Amino acid sequence: MHLLSQVRLGMDLTKVVLPTFILERRSLLEMYADFFAHPDLFVSIADQPEPRERMVQVVKWYLSAFHAGRKGSVAKKPYNPILGEVFFCHWDLPNEKEEPSPPMETLSDGPVPGSSPNSVCFVAEQVSHHPPISAFYAECLSKKIQFNAHIWTKSKFLGMSIGVHNIGQGCVSCLEHDEHYILTFPNGYGRSILTVPWVELGGECNISCSKSGYSANIVFHTKPFYGGKKHRVTAEIFAPNDKKSFYSIEGEWNGVMYAKLATGENMAFIDTKKMGIIKKKVRKLEDQLEYESRRLWRDVTLNLKLKDIDAATEAKHRLEEKQRAEARERKEKEQQWETRVWLCV
Repeated sequence: MHLLSQVRLGMDLTKVVLPTFILERRSLLEMYADFFAHPDLFVSIADQPEPRERMVQVVKWYLSAFHAGRKGSVAKKPYNPILGEVFFCHWDLPNEKEEPSPPMETLSDGPVPGSSPNSVCFVAEQVSHHPPISAFYAECLSKKIQFNAHIWTKSKFLGMSIGVHNIGQGCVSCLEHDEHYILTFPNGYGRSILTVPWVELGGECNISCSKSGYSANIVFHTKPFYGGKKHRVTAEIFAPNDKKSFYSIEGEWNGVMYAKLATGENMAFIDTKKMGIIKKKVRKLEDQLEYESRRLWRDVTLNLKLKDIDAATEAKHRLEEKQRAEARERKEKEQQWETRVWLCV
């Protein structure tokens, strides 16, 4: 009712004040790190010997990247990042051999302190407030693979649902092969907002590599009003200049997906229920910069954990007021905002 008193159908929700109790206790910037909850799948793209196999592996990593972002069955909303907020983390890849590998030197000049050349490093920054644009980057130095993306989230009130349109794109770069895979992102929907809210993905996405000519079409299917299954996804992978796919995938993006080859062979493609999520490593709060996500939002997070909604709301209000005051000061001084880790947007 708090939400309905402020909105009308089709309204952009950017300026709507949402109740604090629906927050997820982490920033949207940290949520984007979940794209790399399976860093071994990401780096294995670079290990594939042929362009065809690399495209299949890009699709496998991409389709495995969404289930980790949902921590529970009830929909929660991450914090809207503050302009200039950053988030750093890294993942240590599981050893491919059984014998212990020698300790690797840590990087002093890499994007994430404390990581090694064999880590997958992740950096995210909120580079714009109006419109709300997040940029993020990941790399594994030893595998010569990197990923960069920007997403502008645009929310709309749809009656019984909230739609979040993800405008932007990402790019997987295999530097050894000079290949760049351009991809887009599905939209998100918060359904049943007056009862028990849940999240689904929807929309058509594409992945393409201009050098090899391979491409993929991926469709996240929203549940029909009557009948039908939740969380369905289908995908088709195409060879250069072919109109008929050589690889078809279907299933649930948060469950099991199956592949069918042009030869007629069927196989399991991904089973997210059996895939272990590799935990990301983040510096302790006391070692973080004041504008890093977890340190920036720590008072809100702590009070939400303690179920002190009033104190969490007050802490959130202080952050938002500080951001408004800084914006007014820049306007008075006719200063342009300069990003912290991105050279351009």
